[in-house]
Formats: sequence, structure tokens, C-alpha cells
Amino acid sequence: MKTFLSLAVLSLLSTLILAQEPGVVMPKKGLCAHRGCMDTHPENTLPSLREAIRLGAQMIEFDIQLTRDSVLVLMHDETVDRTTDGHGRVSDLTFAEIEKLDAGGWKSPMFKGTPVPTFEKTLTMLPRNVWLNCHLKGDEAVGRAVASMVAKEGRMHQAFLTCGERAAEAARAQVPDILICNGENRYRKNAPLYADETIKMKAQFIQLLRNESGENRKEVMDKLRENGITVNYYYAQSPDELARLFVEGVDFVLINDLARFQPEAGRLGISAWKPQF
Repeated sequence: MKTFLSLAVLSLLSTLILAQEPGVVMPKKGLCAHRGCMDTHPENTLPSLREAIRLGAQMIEFDIQLTRDSVLVLMHDETVDRTTDGHGRVSDLTFAEIEKLDAGGWKSPMFKGTPVPTFEKTLTMLPRNVWLNCHLKGDEAVGRAVASMVAKEGRMHQAFLTCGERAAEAARAQVPDILICNGENRYRKNAPLYADETIKMKAQFIQLLRNESGENRKEVMDKLRENGITVNYYYAQSPDELARLFVEGVDFVLINDLARFQPEAGRLGISAWKPQF
């Protein structure tokens, strides 16, 4: 019992240390809207993120990469083919070409004409008291660029970069105090190694993958908690998974349909978060 309380206190202190913006209280636990509300809205677009805000997400995840002319845009895939009416690699297209694309019509006629947003514009409409899970698609260049933008826009207290080791190193060289979530794909499927490497690199967050059948992560979770690392989990497929995940020590669970998961989260004592702008 004493051990459990000690770990809980460490978790709380870690979260409070991360949130040092005067007058801003950050959530300690909750749901992370994956690419916004991607099951009901076009992923990585402002309508999708606005819906996550409206529903009270504690954390919002979105993907960022660079265009050919070094503009930061929200896009998951290497190409624009799946989520727009255009074709080609993001890195081969200029922003002038990308901003003409329809990023919503593929999801539903009601979203037709939705543009691909820039990271800069996205930051202007996001609350100041919600965790921003910035998933970087790329290495050093995108790490430096995103870290610089986060610092410039005054979001250091809430935005963290989920990225590989090379991007993290470049981001920290640019902005030493930038928050990092270790997203190195070389070892993410090996939870004990992933935890050890995350601790070694002094990252503030980790984003664990779904448990393998029969996998016991108690030792891993205890080690992460002892080192004050916030634990994200990718991802829950059903609301009935939430209780187990939170008991195991997960702090934030990535989900694709916030509205479907919120009733169960509420039953577990996690209410919709009130955004502060």
C-alpha cells in the first residue's frame, strides 16, 4: 500500500512539474483523442480537433510533417493520397499545392472543402490546458522545426513531441526544455527495453503499444512510475478496456471515438475536461 501511494505521489509531482504555466492546471489522467475524433471526423483537420475540444478530451494527438518548402502541416501518411483529393508525397509538395487540397470530402460530404491545416494555425485554436501529443513524421528537420514553433507560441507547458531518437536529439538541441515522448520504433514492441531506453533518454512520456496476449507489464509500469514518466497507451479498441488500463497505471489512453468512450470514462471518475483558452 505504501509503495502504491509513493508511486501515485511521484506521478502527481511529475505532472505538476511539467505544467508550469501560471494559472493553468493540466489533466493527470484521461482520454487522448487520436488524430482528433478520427472515427467521426476527417483525421488531422481542424473540425476533428474542434470536436475533441468540444467533447472534453484531456489530450489531443495529431501528426506533423514538413512540406517541400518547410511548412509544418498536419498529415499522418507520407502521401496525401488517402486523406485528400490529391496525390504525391508531402515532402515533394509545396504548401501552396497542399493548401488547395480537400482533406474532408473523403470522410463525408459535410466536410467537403476542409483544408490541410498548418501546425501554426492549429496551435492558435487549441486550449492551453490540454496535453498536445505532437506525433512527428520525420527526423532532425521536423524535430527542430516543431520544437521551435512550440517555444515561439508559448506551448512549452503542454505540448510534447512523440518521436524517434534522432528527432528528439535535434529538438532538444534547438529547445533544451522541450518535452519528449519516446517514440523510437526500433524497440517499441519490446516493452521492457522500450521502458529502459525511455528512462535513459530522460523522456517525460512514453507511448506503450497494445499488450501482447498474456503479457504482464507490472514490472515495466512500476519502473516507469518510479522514474516519473507519464504513460500513454496506443490504443483502446473498446470502452471496457479502460478500467484495466487505468488500474495498471496508464495515464492517458488513445482512442479514435471520444464520444463512445466518455460514458465509461465518466463512470471511472474521469469527467470531460473543460478547455481553457
